[in-house]
Amino acid sequence: MKRRTGFGAAEVPFALEIPMAAPQIPCGSPGLSVYLLARELVGTKPVGPAVAMGPEDRNGRLIVGHSRRNGRARVESTASADEGETMTAAPVRHVPVLGHEAVAMLAPRAGGVYVDATFGAGGYSRAILATADTRVIGIDRDRTAIAGGFGLVEESGGRLTLVEDRFSNLAAICAAEGADAVDGIVMDVGVSSMQLDEAGRGFSFRLDGPLDMRMSAHGPTVADVLARASETDLANIIYVFGEERRSRAVARAIVAARRDAPIATTRALADIVSKVVRAKPHEIHPATRTFQALRIFVNEELDELIAALAAAERVLKPGGRLAVVSFHSLEDRIVKNFFAARGKAVGGSRHLPEIERAAPSFAILTRRPVTAGDDEVRANPRARSAKLRAAERTAAPAFDADTHPAWPSLANVMRGG
Repeated sequence: MKRRTGFGAAEVPFALEIPMAAPQIPCGSPGLSVYLLARELVGTKPVGPAVAMGPEDRNGRLIVGHSRRNGRARVESTASADEGETMTAAPVRHVPVLGHEAVAMLAPRAGGVYVDATFGAGGYSRAILATADTRVIGIDRDRTAIAGGFGLVEESGGRLTLVEDRFSNLAAICAAEGADAVDGIVMDVGVSSMQLDEAGRGFSFRLDGPLDMRMSAHGPTVADVLARASETDLANIIYVFGEERRSRAVARAIVAARRDAPIATTRALADIVSKVVRAKPHEIHPATRTFQALRIFVNEELDELIAALAAAERVLKPGGRLAVVSFHSLEDRIVKNFFAARGKAVGGSRHLPEIERAAPSFAILTRRPVTAGDDEVRANPRARSAKLRAAERTAAPAFDADTHPAWPSLANVMRGG
């Protein structure tokens, strides 16, 4: 069975790079086959006989859709062409919020290389790939999302590579994939609808489940944070990342509740918060801001966004475009300030001697954010808060990396610092 893989033009045996550590594999065994991984994660059919994995990738990442390079292992199917089954998931027809507008801002052109920095269900990647001869590097820290893209990898005829990683690492990822400079990058920041709708991931208070909220399988869960963090740390986390005015009361209630029993489920946390945060009819659920804060904190989402924007600035070619869709004010403020700082010349103080000004590294394409229309909001209420900002890279050098604000750190909180 032949398939084109990755960005190479040659026909090679169908290959899936599966460089992952055994303890992180669902149903884990060092000999877990590719077909079992696909069936566990996305319900695909097995491809002929089971095939054992090769050596693990040093980063434990799942990489799908290109031939062996940089010493990473690949796994090849032994199925013959007449067996009649291919390892493809059902095509994903997910339409991302402001998807049409975001891809239009990128203006994909034939032969261009693009990065879908938050692959999710593959909506942006599919739209970009609709332009002939485009190539896409899709990134997602959620292994389920990467596995769910198997079908689109095959469908793309070798033009799509998926990498399980944080999007803050996009510069290193692009370099590893032979794309030191790219023509466009799109980001859809925050939690996905798929994650919210899966009770076992623990993102939503609407569905009772374990209090996890991690976008990947790595690092502490929200339950771990609630068990470990001090009352002061909890209050700061909930105030800074959730903008919850009653953060101190919520923190006190959490600390009091955990003395009796660990807080392990979404329902338990929502009930605790609801006792101290009152909501009027037709307002958001009392636990909304607290859940948002803990999710952002445990995934270090704002730090990731700041790093990803700086990486995009380094990777984009002159004329390359960056489009970012955000869903709440904290994210949008970071994107807005990033473009504002880089979309104009840096000036000195009028009280000091004139100094040479750095040329802007971006030309702003959206003076005001693009928002969803009434039809999209009716079809998807989540679109109501979405904002799209975009800019085009100039030939000016990249600015120095931004310093991160002094907000609570996951590492410090977990070690009690």
